[in-house]
Amino acid sequence: MNFLPILTGKWRLHANVAIYHFRYQHATGALIAVLVAYLHAVGDAGVRDPGARAACLRAARDALLGRHGHCVGHDARTELRGDVDGVSDGEGALMRILHLVLEPRLSGAEVLAKDLAIFQQREGSVVGVTSLLPEHADFAPLTRELASHGVECVFPCRRSTLPGKLVFLARMLRHFRPDVMFAHATIPAFYARALPTKVPVIYVMHSAVNDFERALFRYVERILSSRARAVIGVSPANLHDYTNSVRAHPSLTLIPNGVDTTRFVFDDRPRDGDAPLQIVQIGRYTSVKNQLQTVHAFREVAAQVKDVRLQLYGVVEDPAYLAAVQDLVKKLALEERVNVEGPHPDVCGVLRASNVFAMPSRSEGHSIAFLEALASGIPVVASTITPFQFAKTLPGVQLVDTDDTDAYAAALLAALAQPSVRRFLAGLTLQDTAERYLSVARQVARKF
Repeated sequence: MNFLPILTGKWRLHANVAIYHFRYQHATGALIAVLVAYLHAVGDAGVRDPGARAACLRAARDALLGRHGHCVGHDARTELRGDVDGVSDGEGALMRILHLVLEPRLSGAEVLAKDLAIFQQREGSVVGVTSLLPEHADFAPLTRELASHGVECVFPCRRSTLPGKLVFLARMLRHFRPDVMFAHATIPAFYARALPTKVPVIYVMHSAVNDFERALFRYVERILSSRARAVIGVSPANLHDYTNSVRAHPSLTLIPNGVDTTRFVFDDRPRDGDAPLQIVQIGRYTSVKNQLQTVHAFREVAAQVKDVRLQLYGVVEDPAYLAAVQDLVKKLALEERVNVEGPHPDVCGVLRASNVFAMPSRSEGHSIAFLEALASGIPVVASTITPFQFAKTLPGVQLVDTDDTDAYAAALLAALAQPSVRRFLAGLTLQDTAERYLSVARQVARKF
């Protein structure tokens, strides 16, 4: 379809710039930019003016009926297979909520999406989870957990091209009929807003770095910004980056991540004297997580403590960085005392089996792993970056210059001698976070 002749003014310019990127730079951002230019040119009733459909929604809400005129709690139409036809408005009203992630894996954004989906399902909404990329094998236990709570999960079976991802997402929207969609992270948010859909999109910024330092991402987001009904940042840095790099958004909200504290049973009993001491770091293998520095510091710890081990777990985001970590372990002759492994599904069990949690990150959004460590009571040694500063006064937490190997090693040694300690995470529980997400969803659905 050739739609460029119908574009005028600045939207024709957007399309031309996008085509330049498509030919010479980055096909993903380019096609999304072209699609958005088209949407703005032809108009999207669901974005500019909900019109008759919104009026139907309001009438349905007032009559306590579903949006198709059927009774709430049951929809007998054949194509819906008797599914609930919830009203997308009002406190406590039923909503259909879809969570979109890039790829289902054991990483912070995806774990939060899982927790939010289960909470929202328990609160009476009808919730689904989908993705742009296939599920990682390590995510399968979380998929089963979601299914056990009635959350529908549909993931692509194989990797596809950019148009294929858009087609798959369009099919998921038709299948699930969400009243609101949470797009977790920047790339999923690009795809969600590029489609000609009336479904309100809430863009959740999880990134530990400023995604909009890339000129193309910044350009595409400036086009797409108005199609996000709300933008959620998990840290103040996210909000600062968005405002400074893109523009001020009328519904820009800070919602810190939360952790399900009920999964962590505090245990201050002395550990088995025969069990070796263990330092653990959990995080994606990438330079931002700084595992190389942990290995350097551990060499000094190992020189002073005979029976201590270092355990590294994480999703392999940068294979070259993982190889560098493995090479350093061999170079320092630490193979017998350092284990470098992929993601572990039982974080609670890992923390219970460990004596110290290390997190020398150079940058973070609002780390789920850091919150889980705090909830477990394990002594924590972390970098001094701003996202960790809220924990500096908590017991058993040391924030140090982890780029200083001697200081980092000294903090790890001190932590090995500390007991577990109970911490209270007021405002940072999963309940706190999930209630705020649900509130944003209700506000967006009400406006829609």
